[in-house]
Amino acid sequence: MPMSKTNLIAANWKMNPTPLPLEALRDKSCPYQTHANVDVVVFPTFLDISACVDAQIVTGAQYGCSEEKGAHTGDICMEQIAASGCHYVLCGHSERRKDHGETNADVAVQVTSALESKLHPILCVGETEQERDAGKEKDIVKAQLSGIPLESTLTIAYEPVWAIGTGKTATPEQAQEMHAYIRSLLPEDRRDDTRILYGGSMKPDNAEELLAQPDIDGGLIGGASLKPDSFGQIVEIASK
Repeated sequence: MPMSKTNLIAANWKMNPTPLPLEALRDKSCPYQTHANVDVVVFPTFLDISACVDAQIVTGAQYGCSEEKGAHTGDICMEQIAASGCHYVLCGHSERRKDHGETNADVAVQVTSALESKLHPILCVGETEQERDAGKEKDIVKAQLSGIPLESTLTIAYEPVWAIGTGKTATPEQAQEMHAYIRSLLPEDRRDDTRILYGGSMKPDNAEELLAQPDIDGGLIGGASLKPDSFGQIVEIASK
């Protein structure tokens, strides 16, 4: 069983505006602000990164290009992300894999580039419903972890694709089984220190049971992160 560690609750706002106006984001009682007993990080659109950084919110980018510079229209490199004030970056989110064709090899290069730029990558892994029905979920996740420098300081988010934006949620037992499997694939000296988040429709009504699992160290929150009250409830649950 892993050592107890501070939970990390991450808000992935995806392609949506900030849920609160700037003045409200600056309020230290805002649920997206730093909390005493739980780590909170927000992933806004590129356009809203500066507003979140200015509000002294711990901020990350939803994606970063592994190239350093050059003719890559629409991309932003990891060094630029770090220079903007971000501390984190998502790598390999299922929507990036699906919508932009990112492969496991692409994601591995992104993670390495993020680490070289002193960013903390949150690596997203997970299977589709068809892959789970075929009993291949562990094979898929193991392949997604191949080529990743798992000896480095990073965070992993398990996001069962079939539970993202669908209202479905993995049972606590299903989530724990996969989280424990992921932890078993880590180098032995990184198992206690690496946080593994659950990223499949965590909400106030299921957060407590999910976060009670020994290998779940927080959540990557999508839909509920756009509702300040709901996100605040999850943060409070995670702080206990």
